[in-house]
Amino acid sequence: MLISLTEGILTIQADGVCTTALAAVMLLLGVWLKSRSRLLRQYCLPAPVIGGALSMFLVFIGHETALFYIGFDTQFQIPFMISFFTAVGLGAKLSAFSKGVNKGGKLLLIYWLITAFLSLSQNLIGLLIGRLIGLEPAYALLSSAISMIGGHGAAGAYGSTFLKMGYPASMEVGASAATFGLIAAVMCGGPMGRFLIEKYHLHPEEEEVQEVPEKPKDKDLTYQQVAKMDILINVSVILICMGLGVWLAQGVGALLKMTFPSYVCAMFVGVLVRNFNERFHYYRFCESLVGSFGEIMLNLYLAIVLMSLKLWEMAGILSGVMLIVLAHVVFILLLCYFVVFPVLGRNYDAAVMCAGLCGHGLGAVPSAMVNMTVLADQYGMSRKAFLIVPVVGSCLADLAYQPHTLLLIKLFVEKMN
Repeated sequence: MLISLTEGILTIQADGVCTTALAAVMLLLGVWLKSRSRLLRQYCLPAPVIGGALSMFLVFIGHETALFYIGFDTQFQIPFMISFFTAVGLGAKLSAFSKGVNKGGKLLLIYWLITAFLSLSQNLIGLLIGRLIGLEPAYALLSSAISMIGGHGAAGAYGSTFLKMGYPASMEVGASAATFGLIAAVMCGGPMGRFLIEKYHLHPEEEEVQEVPEKPKDKDLTYQQVAKMDILINVSVILICMGLGVWLAQGVGALLKMTFPSYVCAMFVGVLVRNFNERFHYYRFCESLVGSFGEIMLNLYLAIVLMSLKLWEMAGILSGVMLIVLAHVVFILLLCYFVVFPVLGRNYDAAVMCAGLCGHGLGAVPSAMVNMTVLADQYGMSRKAFLIVPVVGSCLADLAYQPHTLLLIKLFVEKMN
């Protein structure tokens, strides 16, 4: 960590390790505040969101008052995300899911179609509001599915394209819309899921109850020694799956001539390893250990994301763009309550998937996962949601929103330019 005085401003630049340490502090602070506040617990706000938001506003105050500046190194952000999805994959016991495989496959298709409808609606809403308030179509589309479904990465990619087409504020509009969407995703997803669960008195299926790991039977080793060995093996398997997933994603990306998400491949490698191990019993799988490890990685990832957000970059956002983003928030909440929840079955899985849809429909897949994790911690696990949502949100959603987004750009942006 470097501390210096630059032009009269106290400047603190945290390296990757210090950034992670500060994220851990903010996470613990969020856990403590949540334990002390009935309101925070009641509305299922995630602890990393609480702590990360406090840090975000602290950095914003320092910037606005010119008293201090805190910079963060986010180099561990991606590894944390990959490790979380690897743990999700390792937690997928397909034998428990096989009873409803036909229904699960149908549910995945339905959820994908819902995501496709959401992305198209976002683009149409953006263009409609943009036309009513006189906002150029390029900025309207940047504030819609590109930033909501696609996130910061898509916002940056399309923003650079629009910039070359003669729209000077494209990068700022895209980044601001994606940032606001990310914050809204983790603020409304958990409360939406909780509202549905509480209103309809929903409960997870009996198969979702986690298995209690058996104690070791080897008389030559004490329980503590075997536990240490189990920890070493399980953590090693997570790291190996991460490495194989990154390597596989590079190969798939080269084959498709596009950047392919590493965490998706890591998750599928985890699924394969877990289920081969269920068949051949290579090692003692500790579900509670892997689940806890993944949850910690996710919390640190989200804390770092929120800590490093620069709110002042949103200050220049056009009021029209903000109006469009707010419209997307209202629309997805109404869609979840009146359409998505009934279509998915009005059960516990449907409620958790609604929280996930708010996550990746406004922000990103990790936002969806943290929304669902908060609900799982409080009410119980939903394997279907944890398998379907990341698959659709990370891969299939792109296939859904890209074609009609490109078509609308062709029809409206290029025509207007």
